[in-house]
Amino acid sequence: MLMDIVATIAAGAGLAGVIMAIRYFSRGRLPKYTIPAAIGLGMLLFSVWNEYTWMARVADALPDEVVILSAPEDRVVWRPWTYLFPVSSRFVALDRTAMLTSAANPAIRRMDAMIVQRWAETLRLPMAFDCEQSLRVDLVDGADLAPDGTLTAGAAWQAADPSDEMQRAACKGE
Repeated sequence: MLMDIVATIAAGAGLAGVIMAIRYFSRGRLPKYTIPAAIGLGMLLFSVWNEYTWMARVADALPDEVVILSAPEDRVVWRPWTYLFPVSSRFVALDRTAMLTSAANPAIRRMDAMIVQRWAETLRLPMAFDCEQSLRVDLVDGADLAPDGTLTAGAAWQAADPSDEMQRAACKGE
């Protein structure tokens, strides 16, 4: 967030510098109030651009093996323009880069679901998928997937709809 503030101030200062150069070369034909107006406009334009392009920039930086599953759009009262132009400030993705496959049963896979939020730490939720039987389980509270594909610490498989995006992304390439 600190970098966003610094970049916003820099954008305002940069546009003010352009206006000051135009005033200089036009021998003061632009009124002086255009300088603070340029600062405000530069900061506003950068803030809007930064907010609306955040998700695309973060998604482009992710490896190809990370599959974005959902990106809810925000519409909030204190930013009324979001009712016309909604913005995404979080998304859920499945990280297939560190996928582990059971040696005993290749249909059983372990990977992380990621919850990526603007101005917040990325949360990782380890999950296991049984692609053959359309099952999945969240590996929380000490639950883990043994190398032979069995679950430990009281975890239980749950039925997953084969059309579920997360299940399809986990089982892709099977």
